[in-house]
Amino acid sequence: MIVQKNFLSKLREFGLNTYESKLWTALLSRGSSTAGELSDIANVPRSRTYDVLESLERKGFIIRKLGKPIKYIAVEPTEVLDRVKDKVSKETDSRMKMIEELRDSDILEELSLLHSQGIELVDPTELTGSITGRDNLHNHLESRLAKAETTVCMLTTPEALKRKQEFMIPMLKRLKDKNVSVKIATQMTKDNRALIQEYQRYAEVKHTQIRGRFTIINSSEVLFMLLDDKIVHPAYDMAIWANSKFFAATLEGIFNEKWNGMKSV
Repeated sequence: MIVQKNFLSKLREFGLNTYESKLWTALLSRGSSTAGELSDIANVPRSRTYDVLESLERKGFIIRKLGKPIKYIAVEPTEVLDRVKDKVSKETDSRMKMIEELRDSDILEELSLLHSQGIELVDPTELTGSITGRDNLHNHLESRLAKAETTVCMLTTPEALKRKQEFMIPMLKRLKDKNVSVKIATQMTKDNRALIQEYQRYAEVKHTQIRGRFTIINSSEVLFMLLDDKIVHPAYDMAIWANSKFFAATLEGIFNEKWNGMKSV
């Protein structure tokens, strides 16, 4: 039996490896069959066939018939899908419960203490790194903004302003409640007026002709995007994160000088 590779790869969503996918699809095509027959049909080595069939049986994809020779019956795909869904749901609930238990455990407290003590021993110049991929950039930015206590200065593009609104608006609301001063410089267009008004509920926004992307947090760390988000593919978007008070204060001073001359939106 010939089964396309892309079809077999899709079966991984069911939690099956290559041999399991081949034997299950072979059994589906026969309804009922022996291990030897399935090995020949699916082109799976006989030395592996019994182990793989046992694995499929444990996962609920097949049923072993009583009697000799031993034969196997394939479980209906829709029923398998329900079983997989139920398994994934239970595993997710279990992992979420474990994560929440860890959050309130002594282990997390000890790990956080180790991290804070380790950071104190690191030279500030060592706390600099590159981040690649827009999702990673957003995750890092969101996590750093959550640490803001005093100020946030942001230069961003209209595209980025729109793209980040899902996590930025709730974050800005929390920062406002913490009395954190937030300044956002961007280009105002006829298409983003309503969006800017939404941002203005929680931050001061001004118009600038400068196109760029960086964020300064607490006058001590900078996330500086290196590429133009208008042309770069999201997967290749890149930023430098620097935890340097000297660099952050210098850049913030330049930002504030420009800020005073910017037009209020």
